[in-house]
Amino acid sequence: KNTRESKPSVNETAGIWCPLVERRSVSQSCQAKQQHNSFSSVFQEPYYVRCIKPNEMKSPVLFDDARCQHQVAYLGLLENVMVRRAGFAYRQHYARFLQRYKMTCEYTWPNHLMASDREAVEAIVTQHGFQDDVAYGHTKLFVRTPRSLYTLEQERAALIPILVLFLQKVWRGALARMRCRRMRAIYAIMGCYKRYKVKAHFWEVERRFANVRTMADYGKTVEWPTPPAALSQFHNNTVMLHRRWWARQIVKNIPPSDMLEVRAKVAALTALSGERKDWGFSRPWERDYLANVRDCPQTSSGFIRVSKELRNKDEYSQVLFSGFCRKVNRFNKSTDRSLLVTDKYVYKLEPKKQYKVLKRLPLDTFTGVSVTSGVDQMVALHTSSQDDVLLCLQRGQLCPNQDRVGELVGSLVDHFTRSVQTTTRCFLTGRDSRGLTEEGSRKYMSANTIFVFFSPKLLSNCT
Repeated sequence: KNTRESKPSVNETAGIWCPLVERRSVSQSCQAKQQHNSFSSVFQEPYYVRCIKPNEMKSPVLFDDARCQHQVAYLGLLENVMVRRAGFAYRQHYARFLQRYKMTCEYTWPNHLMASDREAVEAIVTQHGFQDDVAYGHTKLFVRTPRSLYTLEQERAALIPILVLFLQKVWRGALARMRCRRMRAIYAIMGCYKRYKVKAHFWEVERRFANVRTMADYGKTVEWPTPPAALSQFHNNTVMLHRRWWARQIVKNIPPSDMLEVRAKVAALTALSGERKDWGFSRPWERDYLANVRDCPQTSSGFIRVSKELRNKDEYSQVLFSGFCRKVNRFNKSTDRSLLVTDKYVYKLEPKKQYKVLKRLPLDTFTGVSVTSGVDQMVALHTSSQDDVLLCLQRGQLCPNQDRVGELVGSLVDHFTRSVQTTTRCFLTGRDSRGLTEEGSRKYMSANTIFVFFSPKLLSNCT
């Protein structure tokens, strides 16, 4: 039999000679020795925490300098610092060191183009001249003296305000560019919308007025679309052009023989419309009533003969108005007279003496015509010599209700507007009287007491 297999164990052998006993406890001296060895090993480690009591009263607001200095001296902190300074006092990873101090080197700000962070850190150290005060590990940089680190911190602190201003400038520029892009987009949208509104207005006008030539009223009743603000002046011009075209379409159907009457009625409408109740616009205007056989059957032949003689003598070409009237003198006495208004002279005739010429006044000496706002036929012809003529037009025998004041005013206004370069005024007097003025065009302004029509050129001479 194998002797090794048959050999008993130590425990078995011990059990043979003596009973089993427990190991005795560590002695006090051994425990003190073990604690001293562990304290020495911890003391030799570079990273540890030492707690210092600021005061003996356990107050959070008191700091006893003498007590703290005593603790620092007996805890060996100064020796630890000296030991640390004997080696490398600062150790940091390359990435963190580069992130903190990269603005101090021109090769690493804002981002380096080197192969690794270690090369970038070497560039920072080389630029500041700290090659002899550092050591390079595999992952960390070791700095021996705090002076090098303080130099980097001071330079970094000096550059931080500059970098802050730079970042603010860049960010403000970015905000301004974004705002500029938004404004450009807004203006582009506004421009597209305005062009769309303009085109839409043109399309709508074209749609509404596409068939005006075939309409009975040539588009007079067609409602104009509301224009955009940019086309307000264009809209006014377009409306004016359409009105002129519409008027042309209406006027071209009027016989040339009636155009003189139409122009006179338009002139009377401009001067008297809305101010005189009835001025004879609804009836045909004969103008030369003294030569009308129907209106003056007994005396028309004699007037025609006198009119021819005056035409040959004074060489006038057109009779503007003629008719019976009653002349009122300065003594408030009235007599029957006849009035003949031509394109050169105004004649006062005596109907009872074969239309004898009592007075002849050049037409260019007249400065105005005054009429009332009522239904009476009172007319006052004003002259530059202050020798005014006051008369009352008489109605015709066939139509005793005719109003011939509007016909006389319209004939004079039309003639002076087209032919004469002097000033003619038409006064409309009454309870609610006012004044209107025309200078070179049909623009009127209100006055306080009279309704005035001025022909062009000599407005400054009439006050």
